[in-house]
Amino acid sequence: MHHFILKRLLYSIPLLLGITFLTFLFIQIAPGDFLDNLRLNPQVSKETISLYEQKFHLDKPFLIQYATWIKNLVRGELGYSFSYKAPVARVISSRALNTLILSISSLIFTWIFVIPLGVTAALKRNKFTDKLLSFLSYIGMSTPAFFLTFLLLYGATFTRLLPLSGMHSVHFEEFTFLGKIFDLIRHLIIPTLVLSLGSICVLQRIMRANLLEALGSQYILGAKARGLSNARILYVHALKNAINPIITIFGYQFSELLSGAALVEIIIGWPGLGQVTLEAVRSQDLYLVMGSVLMGSILLIMGNLLSDCLLAAVDPRIRYEK
Repeated sequence: MHHFILKRLLYSIPLLLGITFLTFLFIQIAPGDFLDNLRLNPQVSKETISLYEQKFHLDKPFLIQYATWIKNLVRGELGYSFSYKAPVARVISSRALNTLILSISSLIFTWIFVIPLGVTAALKRNKFTDKLLSFLSYIGMSTPAFFLTFLLLYGATFTRLLPLSGMHSVHFEEFTFLGKIFDLIRHLIIPTLVLSLGSICVLQRIMRANLLEALGSQYILGAKARGLSNARILYVHALKNAINPIITIFGYQFSELLSGAALVEIIIGWPGLGQVTLEAVRSQDLYLVMGSVLMGSILLIMGNLLSDCLLAAVDPRIRYEK
C-alpha cells in the first residue's frame, strides 16, 4: 500500500502543475487585472502601481510570472493578496478552519443518513416507505441550494430558534466553553442542511440500487442456503459490496464542498474559504485565486487517494501491489 500511496503522490505533482498553469493562463487571458482598479483611483500614484508591478513581477511576461510563482511556492510562499493587503497563506489559513468545520459537519450529517436510508429503501422495495423516500429524494435533488437556503432562513425568522447569519453570536466571547459549542452548533444547522440535502438524496438512491443488485447476486443465495441469518447476510456480505461505489464518490465530496459552500457562505455570511475564493475571482486577485485553486486541487487529490485506501480496506478483492 505504501508503494501505491507514494506513486499517487508523485503523479499528483505534474497534475497540480497542469491545473495551476491553466488557471494562471486563464487569469492572464481575462481582460484587466486587479491593478486596473488602482489605476482608476486618483489617490493612488503611478509610482505606487509601478512598485507593485516590479515587486510581484507583474511587468514580466506570462511564463516568467508563473515560474516565479512556482519558485516561491516551493519555498512555501503563496504570494500576496492585493484585495486583503496580506499574504495569501495568512488569508487562506484564517478562513480554512471555518470551511473545514462546515465541511466536516456536512460530511458527518450526510453519511449518518445515507446508509440507513439506502438500506431501508432497499428492504422496503416498491412499498410505501420506498416510494416516500424516492419522492422526497427527487424533491431534494431538484431544489437549488440557494432556494433551500432562503426557505430555511425564512422559516428561521418566524421560529427564531436558529440564527440567520454568521458563525458566532454577538456575545460569543462571554459564553462558557459548552455555551460556545452550543452556539456554534446552532449556527451550523442551516448551512449543514443546505450542503447535505442534495448529497443525501443522490447517495441514498445509489445505495439503494447497489444494495438491491447485491441482494440479487448468487453469493447471497448461497449464503441463504447455508442458513446464515438475514442480518449477517445484509450487513456482513451484501452491504460491504454495495458500499464500494459510495466510497468512491466520497473522495469527490471534498472539492465539491469547497465550491458548493461558496454560495451558501455568501448568503448566510459564513466566514469561510468559499466566500474568499469567489471574491478573489471577481476582483481578479491573481495570487489569492491561485492559492484557492491549489487548495481545492489538493483536496480533490487527497480525497480520491483516501477513497482508494478505504476501498482496499473494505474490499479484500482490491489490492494495490507494486
